[in-house]
Amino acid sequence: MEKRQIIFTKYVVPALLIILMFSSNFLNTELFNFGENNFAVWFVLSVLCFACGWYINKTLGWHWGGKVVFAEIIAATFLSVFIISFFRDYFSATNLLTENLILYSLRSIMLGAMAFFGMSVVEILSKQKEFAVLQEKVKNYDDLLKDVKKESELEIREAKLNALKILNDADLQSRNIILKKERIEKELKEFIRAERELIKKYEEL
Repeated sequence: MEKRQIIFTKYVVPALLIILMFSSNFLNTELFNFGENNFAVWFVLSVLCFACGWYINKTLGWHWGGKVVFAEIIAATFLSVFIISFFRDYFSATNLLTENLILYSLRSIMLGAMAFFGMSVVEILSKQKEFAVLQEKVKNYDDLLKDVKKESELEIREAKLNALKILNDADLQSRNIILKKERIEKELKEFIRAERELIKKYEEL
């Protein structure tokens, strides 16, 4: 099943496109002369070429599919020139052969342009979807940045509070140490004074 799909993708649709481009040469011939309905037939061919270009871009991608369509335009144009040159009577191209060759070539080019148009529409739609996805990702990223910024601000505030607490604790400890030092110095002075008095009393005896 997958192999059939690959064959259909790579060969059938491109072959159908080149057949549609080449078949446009027979619109005004005696065998296929649609008269007043020529424009309707041309419109149907254009729509079918558009659909082929759409499908080719979906399956082969823009770059590879574009190369395929461009090669088919060149092939259909040269094939049309070759056939019309050898069967000019059938295509009513006996007079002004060069002008007729240009007109018949333009038919293939126009239908190929319709295929390119179909490819372009698919590519634009896909790029729009990708752009919408990217916009959503950017929005989520901005929301994430805002959340991270809020969290970082909270962490900075918490760090500042912790630092302030550490400074206060250090200041309190330093004050306690200073008070202890002053108390010890005061006690030491009183002890020295008491010792001196005791020594004086001992000397008086």
